[in-house]
Amino acid sequence: MKNHQRFRTFAAGFTRLAQTHGADEGAMLEHGARLLAELISVDDWLPDEAARPHAKYYQQFLLHCDPLERFSVVSFVWGPGQRTPVHDHCTWGLVGVLRGSEQCRRFSRLEPGEPLHPGDSYRLDAGAVDLLSPREGDIHEVSNALTDKVSISIHVYGANIGAVSRHVFEPETGLEKPFVSGYSSPQLPNFWDRSEAVRGSLGR
Repeated sequence: MKNHQRFRTFAAGFTRLAQTHGADEGAMLEHGARLLAELISVDDWLPDEAARPHAKYYQQFLLHCDPLERFSVVSFVWGPGQRTPVHDHCTWGLVGVLRGSEQCRRFSRLEPGEPLHPGDSYRLDAGAVDLLSPREGDIHEVSNALTDKVSISIHVYGANIGAVSRHVFEPETGLEKPFVSGYSSPQLPNFWDRSEAVRGSLGR
């Protein structure tokens, strides 16, 4: 049985964080990174339906969205060799690797319409947490670092990320196109059904 309480504790902690520091991006990243690191430190909670790869495309499964859309939590499932286009986020973000490894490359540009300048490429292994901020540059591309296994990362964004108008880029020309990612499944995993435990407490 999956340990859904682990995710419920995380979601509650992030909700409290949003209530106290929601307008402070730095605090959300600093304290949120610790919460996410704790969540991904044990791999016993992610529902199987939010961990299924697709043969052609990486998957984005919504796990939780704050009712006020102050943050959302998404599992990204990467088949071998799958990658994103170069893209931005238009909000702060946290990426924590739960299984496998990811390869990331940041990009920068001085002016809109200019070609992008590639930065260093780096690898994130299980347990690592990466931070994204539009103020410091949040343009990147991400891929599964493994050629023969699935990798899974848990992302937290400062908005309902599936409904945010963002951009994909052609690095060589700087051409940008708007996109809205949506989610790979219209249904959320049910972390919130505690009826069995409550019935057990009643001796039934």
